Amino acid sequence: MTEFTVREVAKDDEPQVLELLAAALAGGPTGERTQEFFDWKHRDNPFGSSPGLVAVDGDGRLAAVRLFLRWEFAHQGATVRAVRAVDTATRPDVQGRGLFTKLTLGLLERLGEDTDLVFNTPNANSLPGYLRMGWQEVGKVPIALHPIRPLAFAKGLRELRSAEAEGGAPAAAAVAVPTPSAARGAVSSSYASGGSSSASASAGLSAGFSPAAGGHGDEEIRCRFPTARQFFADPAACNGLAELIADADGADAALWPDRLRTRTTEPYLRWRYGAAPGLDYRVVAAYRQGVLDGVAFGRPRRRGPLAEFTLSQLLIRPGDRLTARRLLSAAGLSGCDHVATHLTPGSDAARAARYAGYAVPPRTGMLLVARPLRPLPYGMDVHTLNSWHLALGDLEVF
Repeated sequence: MTEFTVREVAKDDEPQVLELLAAALAGGPTGERTQEFFDWKHRDNPFGSSPGLVAVDGDGRLAAVRLFLRWEFAHQGATVRAVRAVDTATRPDVQGRGLFTKLTLGLLERLGEDTDLVFNTPNANSLPGYLRMGWQEVGKVPIALHPIRPLAFAKGLRELRSAEAEGGAPAAAAVAVPTPSAARGAVSSSYASGGSSSASASAGLSAGFSPAAGGHGDEEIRCRFPTARQFFADPAACNGLAELIADADGADAALWPDRLRTRTTEPYLRWRYGAAPGLDYRVVAAYRQGVLDGVAFGRPRRRGPLAEFTLSQLLIRPGDRLTARRLLSAAGLSGCDHVATHLTPGSDAARAARYAGYAVPPRTGMLLVARPLRPLPYGMDVHTLNSWHLALGDLEVF
């Protein structure tokens, strides 16, 4: 029987790692496993470079790989250091040899005393393996949906259900772009040449279009919002961003001190949305006299036959439900069939979403699982959703 050597991932392993991941997990969220995306995700992460292990056979070929993504949560003013169990793959000819479990548990042991928690959102196939290794279910993170074109949305859902029942994948449908309509208030979707600075209380939503990659060879989704790269590169568009971040993060710290939350900083936002290769994040922003009042980050993507605008993160000032409602409503002008997002129940944004046409379907959501690696402060129980304050951007893509 072949013996395997287990060691840390080296830089020279990365081409083989990408090949192994592509063979086991296909192209991922961008449709292709590129070195650029790997570096962004695992090397440029502001929380630190990803730890990983590989199993190597006697011929020097990679047989399996396991990577954890470093993450940090704020809780009661302290930092909880976490990892997310992400990329893992085993060569088909050596599956069933326990390499998934060996690498996962081995990597947890090597994290030492610098990590408090491991979490992830496994699919139905991998969930039993994690439960056997000590993970526990936290619950399903609810996803709110806002149908923009009800007929297309209903038709797409029927096709998805039919494809699931048949065990196949539905073909992508073409996406029509709705007629531009005026948005209420100082909501801007155009930042070219400092266009945001001209946004005033009477400004509407611009009708400029730019193509968004549908991914996986699908037809383009024509999204009307500017890219996150354009937003972060334009000083006029970012006018007031530092103050908005401070206000929003301070409010989260005050309102949700007992919950795990990702601390919002400008470097984090620039990495997460502005630098992400191949994901095409877009921005909707609200201004008052040229200064940011609120901002939403999201991306157009394919979900079977449907074009979805995944609204990943929303930043508003404390108690500003009006701006939250305006941004959530404006997201509906993306050119997609529907908007999907997660907003913490009871938050100002969640309350505003109800008035903007969002609803959480029953028995849906992303299953979150977690395993503490050592006792957490204040006797925190991470196995309940009430211990977490998350944005969809904390979970999707990775």
